[in-house]
Amino acid sequence: MDLHSTYPGISDLKHRARRRLPRFVWDYVESGTGMETALQRNRDALDRVQLYPAILRGESDFDTRTQFLGQNYPMPFGIAPIGMSGLVWPDAEGLLARTAAKARLPYTLSTVAAQNPEDLAPSIGENAWFQLYPPKDPEIRADLLSRARNAGFRTLVLTVDVPVASRRERQTRSGLTQPPRLTPRLLAQIAMRPAWALGMLRQGSPRMRTLDKYIDSGQNLPPTAHVGYLLRTSPDMDYVNWLRDHWNGPLIIKGVMRAEDAEPLERAGVDALWVSNHGGRQFDAAPASIEVLPELRSATKLPLIFDSGIEGGLDILRALACGANFVMLGRAFLYGMAALGPRGPAHVIDILKQDLLSNMGQMGTFSLDQLTRSKLKN
Repeated sequence: MDLHSTYPGISDLKHRARRRLPRFVWDYVESGTGMETALQRNRDALDRVQLYPAILRGESDFDTRTQFLGQNYPMPFGIAPIGMSGLVWPDAEGLLARTAAKARLPYTLSTVAAQNPEDLAPSIGENAWFQLYPPKDPEIRADLLSRARNAGFRTLVLTVDVPVASRRERQTRSGLTQPPRLTPRLLAQIAMRPAWALGMLRQGSPRMRTLDKYIDSGQNLPPTAHVGYLLRTSPDMDYVNWLRDHWNGPLIIKGVMRAEDAEPLERAGVDALWVSNHGGRQFDAAPASIEVLPELRSATKLPLIFDSGIEGGLDILRALACGANFVMLGRAFLYGMAALGPRGPAHVIDILKQDLLSNMGQMGTFSLDQLTRSKLKN
């Protein structure tokens, strides 16, 4: 089957994914927090970014290659950390890691994924990143860094925009708990999605395996707060300095939304900032990530990563034109897996590549380093 004729866009994968996932899993993937206005704000703000087309540029090949943090990549995007992606598809983390390695793109394993760093060691390439939710206990912190490093992860991403658990009302309404409990309501939803159910039956119930060795299973949490919250702290600059001293490799700070935060992080010696409002999942009053990206670009010379709301190659070009050096996507890859199983992530990459090339052609942009703010229609 020609996947491009049936699923030409990320939106097509999203539509099929919704029909193949149980309702509580779909709500986990799609939910924001509060009234979910930040989700819509991300999309609306990206749509407001208009780019000039170009004419009379002649024929040329278009080059999507880029360099980021000393690594050469064939395209300017990678796979963002996705908590409990194993809830969406069996072996999700392994599938994403192998796909990224084959495509020579970065894959980021979440602390709260369904597989641990040791599980993925045979699957990752040289571009594997590990995302850290900050443990309070320094021994656990050091152990997590050691495990990630020994498994082959070379870049550390500290997420700083989750000081407390967010309230995800849609998840609560769907009946999802942590860990998932098979209530009659959820069983009825599962029965309607046989492909997902059979895959999960073979794989086993997903859980946050990286944290198994640190968790007392007898502790109680609110229904939608996962076990990771038992370990976390709200980090400060001393925490960042500790990580810089103990991690021998690139250190990225994820969740930066204010220009004033850039300078102290520069002084701490971090290697890049990740501009993100957590995909609208953490704070419903947060501005759209794309709206603050130019402010961060003006405030720092550090490389900038961007996420939140990206739905295609055109959105990637919008982010690059607004000042990003690299872009990460999460939900799009979940749609791909849920829609097409093991073929899905590679098809997502191909969709994004073709969309990049098409829109670069419309803009007369032959290489990504030609993307500047002069391309923007203000």
